[in-house]
Order: sequence, then structure tokens, then C-alpha cells
Amino acid sequence: MAGKHGWKCLAVGLMSLIAVPLAQAAAPAEKVIRIGAMYPMTGRPGLYGMDSVAAAEMAIDEINAKGVAGGYKIDAIFTDSKAKPAYAVRVANRYIAEDKVHFLFGVVSSGVGLAVTEVSKQNKVIFVGTDHAATELTVDNFQPYYFRVSNDTFQSMAAGALYLKEMAKTKPWKKIAFIGPDYSYGHAQWDELRYNLDRFGVPFEVVGEYWPKLSDPDYSAYITSIMKDKPDVLVAGFWGGDTVAFIKQAKAYGMFDKLTYFHPDAGGNYELMSAMGDELPLGLILSARHHNNWPATERNKKFVEEFKKRTGRYPTYAAEGAYAGIYAIAQAVEKVGNPDDADALVKALEGMKLNLPEDPEGFVSIIDPGTHQIMQVQAIGTTIANADFPPAKMMLGNWSVYQPADIFVPAEYIAAKRKK
Repeated sequence: MAGKHGWKCLAVGLMSLIAVPLAQAAAPAEKVIRIGAMYPMTGRPGLYGMDSVAAAEMAIDEINAKGVAGGYKIDAIFTDSKAKPAYAVRVANRYIAEDKVHFLFGVVSSGVGLAVTEVSKQNKVIFVGTDHAATELTVDNFQPYYFRVSNDTFQSMAAGALYLKEMAKTKPWKKIAFIGPDYSYGHAQWDELRYNLDRFGVPFEVVGEYWPKLSDPDYSAYITSIMKDKPDVLVAGFWGGDTVAFIKQAKAYGMFDKLTYFHPDAGGNYELMSAMGDELPLGLILSARHHNNWPATERNKKFVEEFKKRTGRYPTYAAEGAYAGIYAIAQAVEKVGNPDDADALVKALEGMKLNLPEDPEGFVSIIDPGTHQIMQVQAIGTTIANADFPPAKMMLGNWSVYQPADIFVPAEYIAAKRKK
């Protein structure tokens, strides 16, 4: 039997047990936007993942500090996608079922993106793609809950076709060959380049196609075949460390003295410049989805400098896509008022205008309502001496700039693909 003090302690204990859940019930619900992000963290694509995480966190800190996004705070979970579609699907399903995320986010590989977009569609959870480029995601496999905030391969290849058309006036060419990874991203680039060369009335003769696997360690057999086929222009569709590995190996064979090397989607990434230093050949024609030295706007300079201050390195192009994706989510939630109404958020994202680091003066990126693909300016340059972004000793310059109206996927192309 409890004594006098024992009953008192028991009563206090019971009251505290009652008070805690009552206090919790009375507390207002935490206003959090939950984002489930996936990026590769190891291997050749690992730098893209690390840069994407750093830039996303930079954007989250900026937004949370300002107190925007409808009074909500952004909270993101980052998981290594391992660049494997089946694994990424399991992560996406876990995010939705267990973490109750409002948005799926990220992904570097188009193969992973095509798998995750199905999870998004089935669960009606918005997937914001930040750094994979296969046009299939916004055209053939279009679904209402997917949005992409970086250029797709069609825009890059349309810009590339226009560049080759102009180049032919001063440096005549006819024979063309392609080398790229043997999956949807690589094949999309080659198909779309030929489509756009035909569309813009550029005559060409294909003398070779080469399809190494992603992260192939040895390109020597492909390089010797290319040199035997003697194209005037070699178009490359690699990305990440594969670009670096191929160019290093091709240089050893003297390949760049015998043809024009053209890499209009992901070739001009800063990773290449920093990895090769002054060993990078001059005059390679390259582009990427973001450039550290173009456009020379205060917005872009601030983004690059803040990223460098935060990480100790200059960003690869993947970083700006992740940064853009966080701002798109914040702007959509701010417009809708909450992150829980996915269909209202879809409407908010459709036609959204975003002022981003890669936008030149006088232009604002916009998400096309019909494809959910962002429309942006594309700049193609050549490798020139430039030591402003060490350890790189070369950057891109001699820019040719293409407007979205000239390079965006045509309506008839979309109709034909979706009909199939």
C-alpha cells in the first residue's frame, strides 16, 4: 500500500502522462515541405550527386532563412541512388510510404529517371527532375506529376544542329559519326541530332555509330574505329567521368588533330576542365546545362561564388539544376499555400517563371505547360585558355547562343511521339 508521499508522486506521474499527449495534441502542426531526393554518391557520377546535394542544401538554407514558401520550412532527405533504376524505385516507394514526402527530387541518370517517374505517376506525387536529360520523360512518357528544371537532350541537339549549320559556312563538313552511352540518354541524342539536322536542311552522311556501355574503362577499340572511319565531325554523347576518360584516351591517339570534336549536351561540364587542366585540347566544341563563366551576370557570379565558399570547389553543371529545383518547389508551395495538394501544385508549376543563375540578362526560364520541360537559353562554346576557375586552365569561350523558341521541341514532334 502506498504511503502519503507515494500517492502524491503517483498522482503527479499520472498527470504528467496525461499532460504530455494533451500538449502535443494542442501544438500546431509543423509546417514542413518534405522532399525525398536521390543522387549517385560514388563512382564516375558521384561528383554530380555531391554537387547536387550541396546546391540543394544551399537553396534550402537561403529559402528557410527568408521565411518564404508560405511560412513552411523545407526539409530534404538525400539517398544514394547508386545510379540503379530498381534500387531507386525502392527508395522512392519508401520515401512515399514511410517518410510521407510531398516531392520526389533529383536523379542524374535518365534510366533512373524513367523508372522513378512511374512511381511518381502511380502515387500522384510530384517528381522534380534536376539533372537527367532524355526527352522521353517529357514527350513519349509524359505524365502530369513530372517536371524537369534543366535542359533536355532535344534542346541541346537542336542547338547543336544550328551550330553545325553555321559552322559549315566557314569549315565545310559532310561526314559525321556519333559515340555515346548505350541506353536511352545516348540514343535520344543521336536520334534528335539527325532529326534536327534534317529539320534545318543540313546535308550529312553518317559514317559510324559507336555504343560503349556507361562507365566503360577502355575506349581504345572505339577510338581506332572512329579514326578508320574518318568522320569530319565526331559528336559525343557522354556525361560525367566518361567524358573525361574518353577525351584523355582519344588525345593519346592524336584523334583531335584529325576531326572536329562536338559535344553539345554535357561535354562542357566544369569537371572536364578541372580534371584535365592544361592538357585539355584547344578548340573542342562543347556545351553543358550550366556554365561557371556564362552568362556573366551578378546572379550567376553569386551562385558560383557561394557554392565555392560552401564546398571549396567550383560547381559542375548538376549543381545549378538542383538549386533550380528547390526554388521551383518553394515558389509552387508559396502560390498554393500548402504542400499537400499535388494537383494544385501541378497547376502552379505549369507555366512557372524562374529567374535562375543560367539565365542571361533579359531572359527568365519558364516551365512549358504542355511538356513540363523548362525552356532555357543554350550556349555552345569552344575550349580556350582561361585560369579564372582553378584548377581548370581552360574554360569555354567564343559563345554561340540559342533561344528557346528556336530549339524547343516542335509540336508536331511531340504529337508524333505521343501517338506512338
